[in-house]
Amino acid sequence: MADHLKDLSEVGVSVWLDDLSRERLTSGSLAELLTTSSVVGVTTNPSIFDKAISGGSEEYAAQVADLAIRGCSTEESIRAMTAFDVRWACDIFKATYDKTKGFDGRVSIEVDPRLARQTTATIAEASALHWLVDRENVLIKIPATVEGLPAITATIAAGISVNVTLIFSVERYEAVIDAWLTGLEQAKAAGLDLSKIHSVASFFVSRVDSAVDAALGKIGNEEAASLAGQAGIANARLAWGAYEKLRASERWKALESAGAVPQRPLWASTGVKDPAYPDDRYVVELAGPGLVNTMPEATMNAVAAHGHVNGDTISGTQAQAQEVFDKLTAVGVDLPAVFEELETEGVEKFVEAWDDLLDNVRKALAARKA
Repeated sequence: MADHLKDLSEVGVSVWLDDLSRERLTSGSLAELLTTSSVVGVTTNPSIFDKAISGGSEEYAAQVADLAIRGCSTEESIRAMTAFDVRWACDIFKATYDKTKGFDGRVSIEVDPRLARQTTATIAEASALHWLVDRENVLIKIPATVEGLPAITATIAAGISVNVTLIFSVERYEAVIDAWLTGLEQAKAAGLDLSKIHSVASFFVSRVDSAVDAALGKIGNEEAASLAGQAGIANARLAWGAYEKLRASERWKALESAGAVPQRPLWASTGVKDPAYPDDRYVVELAGPGLVNTMPEATMNAVAAHGHVNGDTISGTQAQAQEVFDKLTAVGVDLPAVFEELETEGVEKFVEAWDDLLDNVRKALAARKA
């Protein structure tokens, strides 16, 4: 990687790779990224595992054969394979985890997306995944649905570090902050070491632009067209404003004095979906101290090659971002409806990927038994 990724590190942005596969582990490419670039963490999701396992059958063949001989169920087999990959990646990043006192060197694994609307089942799944991976530097991903909020609280309260995913609106992000703070307060009351409980809040960016741009296109006038491509970055900048408000609150300061560490904003969905936009825009225009930006490798390469980072590009931008939102509302974009639809679609896409993975693993196990 070129020096531009290092420029992000100098601003205070942690760069995490949004990808994981057995091939990356066995080939040593993940370990190489750690030593040759500024990558300090890894995120995964059901779509990533579907692509990795369904498309990398040879890499997983020996494990599938063993699972088939043991008569493991499809669900058990998937968890065995994904947990193995995440555990291995955690070991690769353990030195980074130790060096950064737990802020980086993190690897995420997501709860079964079919549980996104089931609070109790999500809590149980989060606990089971934490036990299954059995590494200090794992983050359990829980979706920020209404039903996911109390699951976030319960998981944090149990001392388990959490990556809250599928956040689209500032309003939901504020509810996530409250759920996280409540979990920390419960952990404190239980006598847990708050410094060991970490969390990130994954705010999706490019999907917001795609949805809002589509709404602007339907409106079809010149004023609407002039606002294209502005919603995603403005939304993230408003989220940063909510984060700054959190850091100044008395509620947070009380927990910080007890050893708690902040829940860092994480920019997800940073791969540009519209080729008309610069391929590094969701990185260089959203740089700030204490942030995490998780990128697919193509975006990471683009930033490394030509992503000229101009220091902190997010602090102090909230007033301008609010103007963008005011203009979007004025031309007729129903932002709350857009965010609700994005959440629904986000859950559905992960469920579809999980169902595809279930089907492909089921077939692979059956072929080994035949």
